[in-house]
Amino acid sequence: MKQLLKRLESIDMQTRHQIIQRLQEFQSFKNKSSKEWLSELNYCILTANSKASTAIIVQKELDKKGDKITVEEATVLLRKHNHRFHNTKAERIIKAKEHKNIKETLQAIIKKEGVIGARNWLVKNVEGIGMKEASHYLRNTGHDGIAILDRHIISTMKENGIIDEEPKLLDTKTYLELEKRFLNLSKKLNIRPAELDLTLWCLKSGAVLK
Repeated sequence: MKQLLKRLESIDMQTRHQIIQRLQEFQSFKNKSSKEWLSELNYCILTANSKASTAIIVQKELDKKGDKITVEEATVLLRKHNHRFHNTKAERIIKAKEHKNIKETLQAIIKKEGVIGARNWLVKNVEGIGMKEASHYLRNTGHDGIAILDRHIISTMKENGIIDEEPKLLDTKTYLELEKRFLNLSKKLNIRPAELDLTLWCLKSGAVLK
């Protein structure tokens, strides 16, 4: 814990500003259109087992193509950028168009069941979205109180004694157990989960993305 605190305190002011700015961008998503929410869903589908930096590029190009893009065109676009699992992800992105009212759907669920209810809905109803991707999507659209347990966060937790070992299989039960550890860490450090996640990811990867 002491080592982690030192690393957090060592972050320079420019990086801190970038992190704060990114969090503000997430919060602003509540005022964006369903079309923009659907675009962000595409991004989170793209990031699964793939580089976030490449996913951002592909997301922007998908936005330029518009609503009429076909599976074949999406596949060519993903392949052009050497994006992993281009066939499967292209199919999932096109299928996600069914959720054109995703903003309204999730806001209604959150009002009744909270962010956990929204995450459960995403995992159940959107192909290619698991616990991590659903948590990622909700964080990016301005919601907090959950953890995005990707390899960077999990390895950081292991390195700092938050968990004993990195799981070989991250099923729902294991995810929730590790998330509880992460949220407890957030509470001890007095840093909101969304901010802690972004900060730890930056420390590990050297970039402030999304």
